Amino acid sequence: MFKVAEKRPFDVLNNALNNNVLIKLKGEVEIRGTLASFDVHMNLVIENGEELKNGELKRKLGTVLLRGDTVVFVSPV
Repeated sequence: MFKVAEKRPFDVLNNALNNNVLIKLKGEVEIRGTLASFDVHMNLVIENGEELKNGELKRKLGTVLLRGDTVVFVSPV
């Protein structure tokens, strides 16, 4: 038998640093980009950010600060 390593939310975010992520925000907004940093409030700094609508590029945003209380999920891409 093997033990499954437990992951805390910050472990997942630490592993995603400097990698591409997909972030869903309240209001059906999706942002894709490179996770540059985060804090204990889950405020996220995204580099090379792009706003998506229905999976299609809507506009390029560059560097973006996303407020943690608007984040629904963060998924490594």
